[in-house]
Amino acid sequence: MARYSKKEKVSEQTKEEAVTIAKGIQKPGQSKEQTKLVAQGIQKGIELYKKQHKEKSRELDKKLRKAKEVKPEINENDDSNLPSSTSTNRLPWLLLVVSWLGFIGFIAYSKFG
Repeated sequence: MARYSKKEKVSEQTKEEAVTIAKGIQKPGQSKEQTKLVAQGIQKGIELYKKQHKEKSRELDKKLRKAKEVKPEINENDDSNLPSSTSTNRLPWLLLVVSWLGFIGFIAYSKFG
């Protein structure tokens, strides 16, 4: 009786499911009292399953909340580590100018050299 107290209310749907399952697996010659005990065992199993499912769901929700809280912090840190847009815009132009100067120097050297 450590896990289940008398104060816990069991839903009618759970009771009905337990009785239906107990009647479905009832053996010939089994008394009503035995079937009732089987239904109670099934009912406790259903309640335990639902309780565990709720706990897992809560844990998953907590993990998702933590992940959502951590995500914005990562994005803020990533933005500060990126080079500024002006320095990234200058690089292609610098490479273009250097390549044209190299091309002009090569032509001048081959004609006059």
